[in-house]
Amino acid sequence: MPFTKILIAVDDSGESMKAARCGFELAHSLKASVAVLYVIDKGKEVVSADLGITSEDSQSALREGAKNTIEQYIKMYDGIDQVFRFTPEGDPEKEIINIATEWRADLIVMGAHARSGLDRMMTWSVAEQILRHAEIPVLIAPPKMK
Repeated sequence: MPFTKILIAVDDSGESMKAARCGFELAHSLKASVAVLYVIDKGKEVVSADLGITSEDSQSALREGAKNTIEQYIKMYDGIDQVFRFTPEGDPEKEIINIATEWRADLIVMGAHARSGLDRMMTWSVAEQILRHAEIPVLIAPPKMK
């Protein structure tokens, strides 16, 4: 199966930086199109009447953070002519699958957060959910990758 459209799912973690590097290098070597996706998770919205932070302020900050993160990754991994950018709002598991389907990606590249013990038993990571529901191959950069 040739990979011609690679979707790199990121956030602002170190694991995402490793995944982005892996995805960009793979796309470069395969001469594939690449898209970077950062899902704006409204669950991370911070609203505080005491501090004067409104929902609109928080959402704006989340959108700006997502765009800045994508641009930082693109600048770090020069060598790709065109990079598509996606910043949907919603549930990361659902939005990664939705964008991969809509953009017709051949491969999803993402990092996995290191979880262990009770934390892992209580909540499935985003990467595990993508593996369970994706209809295309998923490449997960491990947390210990150099």
